[in-house]
Amino acid sequence: MSTAPRLAAAKRDWGHDESGCTVLHIDMDAFYASLEVARQPELKGKPVVIGTGPRSVVSAANYEARRYGINSAMPSARARQLCPNAVFLPVDIRYYRKVSQSIMRDVFLTVTDRFEQVSVDEGYMDVSGALLRWGKPSAIGAWIRHEVERRFHVTCSVGIAANKLVAKIASTNAKPNGMLLIPSSRSAEFVQMMPLRSIPGIGPKLEQRLNTWGIASVADLSQLSMEQLTQATGSPANAQHLWMASRGMDDRIVTPTHVEKSIGSEETLLEDTTDQRIACQQLRESCNTIARSLRNRGFMARTVTVKLRFTDLRYRTRSCTLDQPADAASTLYPTCVTLLHTMLDMRGDDATQPLPRPVRLIGVSVSGLAKANNTAIQPSLDDLLEEHGRTDETTTSNRLRAAEAALDAVRSKYGNQAANLGI
Repeated sequence: MSTAPRLAAAKRDWGHDESGCTVLHIDMDAFYASLEVARQPELKGKPVVIGTGPRSVVSAANYEARRYGINSAMPSARARQLCPNAVFLPVDIRYYRKVSQSIMRDVFLTVTDRFEQVSVDEGYMDVSGALLRWGKPSAIGAWIRHEVERRFHVTCSVGIAANKLVAKIASTNAKPNGMLLIPSSRSAEFVQMMPLRSIPGIGPKLEQRLNTWGIASVADLSQLSMEQLTQATGSPANAQHLWMASRGMDDRIVTPTHVEKSIGSEETLLEDTTDQRIACQQLRESCNTIARSLRNRGFMARTVTVKLRFTDLRYRTRSCTLDQPADAASTLYPTCVTLLHTMLDMRGDDATQPLPRPVRLIGVSVSGLAKANNTAIQPSLDDLLEEHGRTDETTTSNRLRAAEAALDAVRSKYGNQAANLGI
């Protein structure tokens, strides 16, 4: 669910010169909510919000719900106040990802393999090599929109431009269910009519900082020199990015191979708690989810991070680098418990000891990902001693890892809670 600013005046005919416009940005419209309406047609025309529970936030809302002022990241309780009659549904991320994969594979990748997926509902396409067959980028965009709606009963918006920056801003302003072509010669003009927050990388803090310099729009931004931008942002790298962006320039290429950097799982508790058993149970569930995801994607992780959010909404994180890369919850979970204790300065191994302060959210993430089939694991001294002492030459860690992998098939068929190891 995009919250990027849109400008009604931008959604117009900018011309029909498509030469050099070889980058498409495709963005699904209210994807999660649209998928729920597609599989439950009786919801059509009703405001639909994805995100349930008194402590949850809105993950997505369809356009009927947005008319009431509902946006992503808004507390679900607030969304209910704004629209009591909306249909609130839980997040079904497995279903959304499954459909997303089908759309990418069955539609986008049939045009070209130069496709860069940046999230479950959007991506960039370099169609320079596909024009011999298709003729014009706009023909590709029109076909994509038609096929996505015909096959999956959801809509998408397409931006066509000479680079990724302008294509993304164009797709945002084409929403919902539209297509916007920005000729290469008009890139700067198009970008400079936008508000500051249209430029990726300009968040509330940077916007406020730029405002103190008298910069209220991208047009204002384009009047500053590199030296002035460096002073305004405090960063030569940011200054370079903004100088180019304000002129409709972007030298990033469409990169088909997307390298995942981390995998995470977190949960906002129904009630703030100081019960260590509840905290550890959530850590265990997150580790199970992450380990399964690692195995499904063929990764192993080197670094583990635990994240806590407290009653005052402040965050705290603590990370640890593992001795060996891991893809098993039996390895991740004990490390997470140690990080929890260290973060809260807890001593001893008493599992009933209360947490020193109430916790609102608990999460785990792993990083330092590497492909499992290219990762060598050096056995520890304990592993070697255990292996030597057994007739089957296996270790406890290897048996636990194999057991978890076997349970993946059970969970795939009967759900994530169907079976778990008592780690």
